[in-house]
Amino acid sequence: MNQRLFHFARVFFIVLDVLLLNVMFIFVKLLFDNNHSYSQSNSEYYELAVFLNVAWLTISFIKNLYRLEYITSFEIFCRKTMHAYAYFAVIFLIFFYFYGKTQIPKLFVGIGIIAIAAGFFFNRLINLAFFQYVLNKNHILRKILIIGYNQTAKKLASYLEQEPVATEIIGYCEEEGNVDELSHYPIVSQLSNLMNFCRDNGNVTEIYSTISPEQNHFIYQLMQEADQECIRFKIIPDLNLHIKQPIHIDYFKDIPVLSLRKEPLDDITNRIKKRIFDICLSSVIIIFVLSWMIPMIGLLIWIEDRGPIFFIQKRTGRDNKNFNCIKFRSMKVNPEAHLRQAIKDDQRITQIGKILRKTSLDEFPQFINVFIGHMTLVGPRPHMLKHTAEYAKLIHKYMVRQFLKPGITGWAQVNGCRGEIKILDDMIRRVEYDLWYLENWNLWLDIKIIFLTIYSIVRGDKNAY
Repeated sequence: MNQRLFHFARVFFIVLDVLLLNVMFIFVKLLFDNNHSYSQSNSEYYELAVFLNVAWLTISFIKNLYRLEYITSFEIFCRKTMHAYAYFAVIFLIFFYFYGKTQIPKLFVGIGIIAIAAGFFFNRLINLAFFQYVLNKNHILRKILIIGYNQTAKKLASYLEQEPVATEIIGYCEEEGNVDELSHYPIVSQLSNLMNFCRDNGNVTEIYSTISPEQNHFIYQLMQEADQECIRFKIIPDLNLHIKQPIHIDYFKDIPVLSLRKEPLDDITNRIKKRIFDICLSSVIIIFVLSWMIPMIGLLIWIEDRGPIFFIQKRTGRDNKNFNCIKFRSMKVNPEAHLRQAIKDDQRITQIGKILRKTSLDEFPQFINVFIGHMTLVGPRPHMLKHTAEYAKLIHKYMVRQFLKPGITGWAQVNGCRGEIKILDDMIRRVEYDLWYLENWNLWLDIKIIFLTIYSIVRGDKNAY
């Protein structure tokens, strides 16, 4: 699907959902305003409306509701919307019943939940009509011809088939002598007759060449002729000649640069944004939470087991540099603390320590690490020096995760990778999630992970011990 069309569709349906939510809210409010026995102060309704908007946007963001593969399928989009709306309705009810001062009628809430659901269903019908319109517009449809019949061409065709709308592969352009198998799409022309084929058919909008101009200089002439016929010409370079693994292409001015992976946080602007976010949130936690939490929990730790309040351990940080990771002490003082990780029913863990670990409160002093700059709010979890040395030898690309600052929580943790490492595959999964995060970072992803972490703590995690 054309990326601009996708971004437009995504923004369109986000705005439309928020608009319909507020329209239905106002509609129900006007119904109750006409009934004087239900007339209330508007301020409470305004507060509820703001809360509902924030709640819906947060839930839809966490549930990834507006993904391309969701919004381009009416059935999937409706099903995912129902799941998200179930959470939304529960939060609506919880807010209403726990907001003690409110005088908003219960009937308003009941009708509001039904009305907003009806509005979202209406939006899904608009979604169906929108994409049916797109599918039937010939001027939007991409009709593609592929030059060359090789592994790259076949892979390109398979990727184009996965485009949800507006893509049709006409066929391949290749010399007959180079084709020794039955192709999935027809061989429509030889290279020398390509532009005549395009003129005669008049429906080709894009040409992808898997043959480089340096392999066949005639490609240069085809590029010029395609411009004359208003056909977009694109070249797929065969980078296997240079490196035989997936790579990322960037440019330094006009010089192409090949790298092994995309790293958004390699950009100084992104690092600054992440650092500002870290400082702001960690400052709030330190001032308003740790200021009373440290004395209170510290006293409980000291009463049960005389010893230090904090457990400070050397861990591996960014670029394989060590730092002192701060936690509330949840174990009795023991000589194996820096060598052996906690296991289920670990006898070293104190009674207060069990509570701290189960609720993740033992991790809160790491906000100090974040403020100092040794850690970040979201990133790969820091490991003991012993584990880093061991797993670096056993797991391919393990040390790539050290390109990032370690985090209090991470993409691996919200995907269930937490607790004791029982087999090597447990760590391999964590590394895979960490590398995905490294290559796909954005600030919204960090916010999503923080929300999912809070949800996981409230729900309870069986691996937290």
